[in-house]
Amino acid sequence: MQKFATLDPDFEKRFERLVNARRDADSDVAGQVQGILSAVASRGDDALKEYTQRYDGYALAQDADWTITKERCEEAYQTIEPELREALDLAASRIRAYHLAQLPENRDYTDDAGVRLGAMWRPVDAAGLYVPGGRAAYPSSLLMNAIPARVAGVERLVVVTPTPKGQSNPLVLAAAHVAGVDEIWRVGGAQAVAALAYGTDTIKPVDVITGPGNAYVAEAKRQLYGRVGIDMVAGPSEILVIADGENNPDWIAADLLSQAEHDPTSQSILITDDARFAAYVEDCIDVQLAQLSTGKVAKESWEAHGAIIIVNDLVEEAPGLANRLAAEHVELAIDDAEAMLDRIRHAGSIFLGRMTPEAVGDYVAGPNHVLPTGRRARFSSGLSVLDFMKRTSFLGLDKESFEKIGPAAATLAHAEGLPAHAKSVELRRK
Repeated sequence: MQKFATLDPDFEKRFERLVNARRDADSDVAGQVQGILSAVASRGDDALKEYTQRYDGYALAQDADWTITKERCEEAYQTIEPELREALDLAASRIRAYHLAQLPENRDYTDDAGVRLGAMWRPVDAAGLYVPGGRAAYPSSLLMNAIPARVAGVERLVVVTPTPKGQSNPLVLAAAHVAGVDEIWRVGGAQAVAALAYGTDTIKPVDVITGPGNAYVAEAKRQLYGRVGIDMVAGPSEILVIADGENNPDWIAADLLSQAEHDPTSQSILITDDARFAAYVEDCIDVQLAQLSTGKVAKESWEAHGAIIIVNDLVEEAPGLANRLAAEHVELAIDDAEAMLDRIRHAGSIFLGRMTPEAVGDYVAGPNHVLPTGRRARFSSGLSVLDFMKRTSFLGLDKESFEKIGPAAATLAHAEGLPAHAKSVELRRK
């Protein structure tokens, strides 16, 4: 774990190294993924069978072996503990309400020249949702991906998820029931992403692929972008906590570890203006690591990628540092979080005040938890209904409006050396 202060003579050098550090997968992943994609594209179901047997120890033999039925998902929903069922329902209702407010409006108007202009928003026909099933299975991620797609109006929702040794997570199946998923296929990894993009004899292709996964899944989405739409190329999770010394150090330690426990390559950073408080947080992290069932992973993440930065003036210095980090999650655990909010330009999602831990946003708050990582918040946003929709513009002219703007189009066409373009306008003028 790194610890340094803005007053250190080498601070800028060390901070720049922190900002630019890459925690993504090894470079040879790209070559391996390319081979997997090619195999699925050329051999379809046969390739899926081989990879599923090799990586998941599961045989895709008969038709029934490939899928998990809607009835099985409903059964899982009915048999989980009532408290879990209520939590899933609450999360789903809040996620749905938040994303309903994101639906864009169509436009249709006539301008001063008499030209009719507008745009229509339409959902894609089919969306593929990747749900991890390896290190951890996340029903919350299924809700966060499937519900915006449904709200957007997508008619066919397809889930792919690995089922090691044939085992599936009942909570994931329950979440699929709550979200109204149409198909669940027992395939995972880059090969599952390839099946969604190319289609096979068994799995029909989709238009958009979203959802988190390991380095191979992320690389597969990157290579297939263009053939299908994707949400983003996501890297390891990260959190930045900006906290003053008035916080409970146990709370802040838990917030930092909430991301560290995801993966050894995750990153947790604390910025504070109180060195004594920072030391308390360090002590609390050590205590909590010894108590966490995920302590081994979290410890590896914290020691390899964690950082504590001591600033002289939290209000003046922290926003600038946060913007350079452009973190996935940013907590503002300070008195006047609202004032600092206006100064944070680059962040996947911002959590305001001492009583807003990032973990609430992961599950039940409503905003999507699929967010840009690796400083991509500088130019991209979290998952939304717009990732499952596309905009089609339209225009219409009558004789009067055509005479007003048509000649300028012909003039520009001639200037660009495109006489057929110009002629299509000029013939109508005659």
